[in-house]
Amino acid sequence: MTVQLATLCDSAADYSGKLCILGAFDTLCAREFPVVHPACALVVRLTFEASDAGKHNLVIRCIDPSGHETLPPFEPVVEVSFPSAFVPFVTRNIVMNLQRLRVEKPGLYRWVLESKGQILATIPLRVTLFDDSRSATGPAG
Repeated sequence: MTVQLATLCDSAADYSGKLCILGAFDTLCAREFPVVHPACALVVRLTFEASDAGKHNLVIRCIDPSGHETLPPFEPVVEVSFPSAFVPFVTRNIVMNLQRLRVEKPGLYRWVLESKGQILATIPLRVTLFDDSRSATGPAG
């Protein structure tokens, strides 16, 4: 199993295996805390080879700057099968839609993708207090 892509974005959809992503980001700016982000999505695209056939239990955790989980773990199960011996790989997409994501404080948050206790990918999210003096340079400042 290979993680081909892992990101946070404004929205995403899986159309029969084709992954559509809009507005990938890694920074949120807020004028005050706590803040509620109205909607976003966490997206993972995985590639599997024939030796990966079977069921894969994954875990996605959101870790706050203090190292604590901020949401209940998301535990997708990915089934992998191969239609024939001539197919060298298959891909699977995971789209985790997040509505009204509440962030208590600024800092570095991490989304962690795990399989069998092993970390496959980490997606950082920098949450910062909005600074009017840096607004001309954009949120990444």
